[in-house]
Amino acid sequence: MKIESPVFGSIEVSEDKVIEFPHGLPGFESCKRFTLAYEEGSVAAVLQLQSLDDPPVVFSITGPENLGVHYEFSLDDEEVKLLQLTRPEDALVAVIVRKDEGGDGSPATAGLRANFMAPVVINVAARRGLQKVINKLGCDITLRAQG
Repeated sequence: MKIESPVFGSIEVSEDKVIEFPHGLPGFESCKRFTLAYEEGSVAAVLQLQSLDDPPVVFSITGPENLGVHYEFSLDDEEVKLLQLTRPEDALVAVIVRKDEGGDGSPATAGLRANFMAPVVINVAARRGLQKVINKLGCDITLRAQG
């Protein structure tokens, strides 16, 4: 299938690259099919979660380890079933990141803001995903200094 991405222009997405989010993402429930995209030849530390149902919808995601964070949380039985997850090693965990302009708009205070309270979980084997909304801090987050 061919789509017009606001980030990458016209891209071809093969069926084996489609990730189904049966419930969509909070606020984007009609977006149920996504693909992971990145610029060819670049290091894929930040990926684009590109909607196939509504191409202007694109989220930047990265693994928490890329931010120096060890991050653990539990999935309930319903979430495991939705993901069709049978092996923990098939679970890819990512957080949505966005550019933070800072309070005064100064480049010195700009950076990235990551949403650790709503991680994206993808079963890479079954190509199914969900966004887990954590209503209370019941996960373990460890920040590690980058060397």
